[in-house]
Amino acid sequence: MKTAVLLPTTYLGPVSYYRRLTAYDHVGLELWEHYVKQTLRNRCLIQTEAGIQALTVPVERHMPPGTPIKDIRLSDHGRWRHLHWQALTTAYERSPYFEYLADDLHAVYEQQYTYLIDFNEALRHVVCDLIGLHPDIQPTSSYIARPEADDCRDLYDPHARTRDSYIYSRPYFQIFADRHGFMPDLSIVDLLFNQGPESILYLLCDLPDRADAPASTNHSH
Repeated sequence: MKTAVLLPTTYLGPVSYYRRLTAYDHVGLELWEHYVKQTLRNRCLIQTEAGIQALTVPVERHMPPGTPIKDIRLSDHGRWRHLHWQALTTAYERSPYFEYLADDLHAVYEQQYTYLIDFNEALRHVVCDLIGLHPDIQPTSSYIARPEADDCRDLYDPHARTRDSYIYSRPYFQIFADRHGFMPDLSIVDLLFNQGPESILYLLCDLPDRADAPASTNHSH
């Protein structure tokens, strides 16, 4: 396996994101890239009775051009925290492990975080603890256009998902699969609520021998 990878922050990132966390010895968390709209940095995909639903965390508008991701503030307008948790509950309350794991995640939604990065990281810490995953993650101290680590910052745009070799299509139990079929690479909570303690086994299964984004990838700042 590769030893180091550079990843963006994600909101309840997809299964492939957490497969990378299991595969690499060291993970750099990008703090200095410019905020990119309509990516998984502030959006996650879950399976519902009606199909895939996107949950988008609102951020403050009118941020100066070139604001680094670490300085992106959450919006306080509306009741999005409540609405997101309600959507997660509606989607997964009948899944096998929701009642055992939901309280830990719900606690994050009840706190008032100022910055997107802090909210995302709080959720990631909880998810990793629930899975039993302990990645070595270090935040970046500056922006590096061509890092030595495998550069996977551009892979978490929903439009780029088809070129990610860490997307794993082996089916696991999904509560609405009888209606929609298996949907791969949804938010990690889909795996967690449906598979519980077996989630780590799924993350480790058939990992690629090499990353799909070489260290020379030119990430747009």
